[in-house]
Amino acid sequence: MRVIAGTARSLPLKTPKNMATRPTTDRIKETLFNILQPYLSDCVFIDLFSGSGAIGIEAVSRGAQKCYFVEQDKEAAACIADNLKFTKFADRAVLLRQDVLNGIYHIFEKEADIVFMDPPYGKEYEKKVLDALRDVKYVTDNTILVTEADLHTDFSYVEAMGYAVFKQKKYKTNQHVFLRRV
Repeated sequence: MRVIAGTARSLPLKTPKNMATRPTTDRIKETLFNILQPYLSDCVFIDLFSGSGAIGIEAVSRGAQKCYFVEQDKEAAACIADNLKFTKFADRAVLLRQDVLNGIYHIFEKEADIVFMDPPYGKEYEKKVLDALRDVKYVTDNTILVTEADLHTDFSYVEAMGYAVFKQKKYKTNQHVFLRRV
C-alpha cells in the first residue's frame, strides 16, 4: 500500500499484520479522493476506524491541514504512528488510541470539513457513529460525512437522523456514501 498523490506521493505505508483491518484498494482510494479533492485544501479531516491510517495520510498528503486518526486496535495504532513519522506528517496529526464512540468526543475543533469512517462490516457501527456525530459541535451543515460500507448496507435510516445522502459511489463489493446534515 502507498500514498497515491500529493506531497508524500508513492511513499509506501505499513499495514497491521493482524488482518483485523481491510485496507482500501488504491483504485477505490483514488476514486474517493477524486471526489473529495475540491474540499481538501487546508481542511480538518477525521479518519474514524483508521486501520493503517492510509486514508487520513492521503488527505494530508493532498492538502488537509490537520487529521485526527481514531483507532482502538493497538497494532493498528502503532502502525499509524509509524506511517505518520515516515511521511513526516506527525505534526499535522492527532492519533486517538481509543474506541471510535469515545474518540469522537475527544476531538475539539470548531468545525470538521470531512469525517471519513470505514467500520467493520455487518455490525451497524455506521448507524451508531452517525447517531453520536449528531451530538458533536464540529459536525456542521458544511461537514461532509463519508462512510465506506459493504455494498448491501442499508442507509435508508439516515434521513430520520437528520442527514441527507448527496452522493453514493458503488464498487464491486463495497460503496462510499456521502452525507451532510440537513
